[in-house]
Amino acid sequence: MAGADANGAQVKSAVRTVELLEFFAGRPGMHTLAAVQEAVGYPKSSLYMLLRTLVELGWVETDATGTRYGIGVRALLVGTSYIDGDEVVAAARTTLDRLSDDTTETVHLARLDGTSVVYLATRQSQHHLRPFTRVGRRLPAHSTALGKALLATWDDEQVRRLLPESLPAVTERTITDRERLIEELGTVREQGYAVDREENTLGLRCFAVAIPYRTPARDALSCSVPAARLTPGHEQLIKDALFDARDRLTLATRRL
Repeated sequence: MAGADANGAQVKSAVRTVELLEFFAGRPGMHTLAAVQEAVGYPKSSLYMLLRTLVELGWVETDATGTRYGIGVRALLVGTSYIDGDEVVAAARTTLDRLSDDTTETVHLARLDGTSVVYLATRQSQHHLRPFTRVGRRLPAHSTALGKALLATWDDEQVRRLLPESLPAVTERTITDRERLIEELGTVREQGYAVDREENTLGLRCFAVAIPYRTPARDALSCSVPAARLTPGHEQLIKDALFDARDRLTLATRRL
């Protein structure tokens, strides 16, 4: 029994370590011990010891006073190794370059992770007015074209099991009703692409297609463009370029 208790304690410590790192990853900047404790709910004494251990190992950093904590450089190294070792990211590089040239807009490769999408690769727009994006950024699937393109490869019951009935609003245009979202996913399946109509960022529209190298799909390509610059002709060019990119990347990932 003692051995079982020790193993249980080790597993609990591992879970808390991961939860702490996810807390810092989702909240950039530095945080006081009290703020961290309020968010995660661990006893302050054990939380402090765990934070000190993570600081010593480089997973967590402190400010000059030693009283505020944030994500450490080792997390970046692990995240980079994930990107560097991912076969889809490697296969998509040429496709992303061409998609960027064809559209002159910001383009992304992203992966579905639970109820979110995570950016794996991006190419910045050639225009002065452009959205800010970064690899590793996590956004709600229901408010993004990327997420909707991927959710459309699931059946309706799978979507109902994944998402709550009421969805959080990111902007005033976000779809917040699950059934309404499911209706839109039906349209996405019919037309082959998804649209974010300023649902994640006001003033920004986005178009996305899923990459069907597996079913349901887990990766998608997108193109983001400021609404002020989007003309009917440019919109059609973006859609055509995305379909072409989807076909090329599907071919490149056929053995994965």
